[in-house]
Amino acid sequence: MTTPEALHIVCPHCHKTNRVAAHHLGHAPDCGSCHQPLFTGEPVALDADSFAKHVGRSHIPVVVDFWAPWCGPCRMMAPAFAQAAQQLSPQVRLAKLDTEAHPQAAAPYNVRSIPTMIVFQNGVEKARISGALPAGEIVRWVRSVVG
Repeated sequence: MTTPEALHIVCPHCHKTNRVAAHHLGHAPDCGSCHQPLFTGEPVALDADSFAKHVGRSHIPVVVDFWAPWCGPCRMMAPAFAQAAQQLSPQVRLAKLDTEAHPQAAAPYNVRSIPTMIVFQNGVEKARISGALPAGEIVRWVRSVVG
């Protein structure tokens, strides 16, 4: 897959879509709407609307952690997922979707166990894995999927 000259990047703060030159990704671009950084190195907390925007509009891969607050393994994996976000940003966006608070967003993906991570690329599910993983394994898995 060739990378387009201008990438669509969804802001983690206001969820507006921004056009960013591919060669500017590593230069800490800001959102044209809210002027906050487009890349924070932290997972983005999503709701149903922002989930659709990030997955559907972003030109960079989006890895969504489907989780719930009552899930022990989900809570145990949260720090590792945050570490992976630091390592993979800005080439990959990591995000979290609380399946308890936003079941309608998770339902179409038939997530049967949590935590489950799904890699979306160009709005399409590319791969998924279930179970809590350490940061290094998350990074290796994501890189093996997105190339």
